[in-house]
Amino acid sequence: MVMFMEGAMKARLNIIISGGTGSGKTTLLNTLSSFISNENRIVTIEDAAEIQLQQEHVLRLETRPPNIEGKGAVTATDLVKIALRMRPDRIIIGECRGGEALDMLQAMNTGHDGSLTTVHANNPRDAMSRIETLVNMSGVDLPLSVVRKQISSAVHLVIQASRLQGGARKVTYVSEIVGMEQDTIVMQDIFMFVQDGIDGDGKATGHFQATGVRPKCIEYLEQSGVRLPPSIFTQRQLRG
Repeated sequence: MVMFMEGAMKARLNIIISGGTGSGKTTLLNTLSSFISNENRIVTIEDAAEIQLQQEHVLRLETRPPNIEGKGAVTATDLVKIALRMRPDRIIIGECRGGEALDMLQAMNTGHDGSLTTVHANNPRDAMSRIETLVNMSGVDLPLSVVRKQISSAVHLVIQASRLQGGARKVTYVSEIVGMEQDTIVMQDIFMFVQDGIDGDGKATGHFQATGVRPKCIEYLEQSGVRLPPSIFTQRQLRG
């Protein structure tokens, strides 16, 4: 799983990290960002500085609330538009929670490959519905089919982080967006965590498994010089 996620970052796939509150989304984002090349120019957009990047070329933008008179606010939507003028190789949004989701999709669709963001959702399919809702908050009246086409062409992977019973945090799904079938976004799970039960201390136990699906995005990885052994996608139970 780590080999695949590292390859996805090096191949500049657009990734959404999904999860509930306290599930470890930002921690996972920080971990994935360690695979980004030091030569990339990265712009981060956050409400509060939580992303910790080790690369040299990082521009950090933070939102600003309105003053006591209700003026002077700088929203995430404003910052995404500003970021696009800074010639970034990658844009990382700490969390999409409003209309900036539309601008993020536009950025992913216009050459800013390798962008990352997080959203609140309970599973990868819910993450798609969540993004649709956030796009509608932008104030731009777009048909649902158009929004879904934007999502399917912009996003490559959805990585689901979950906080399980007993406090353990796991990557429960690594899912790929394959495309559109009529008006439905088609997704397929590549890796997943299967919970077997609860141990004597009340903590969730389980195992990771490969679903046996060879991801469509493997072509992007190979074009970027990332070679993964086909055996890692063979359906089986993984250690960890």
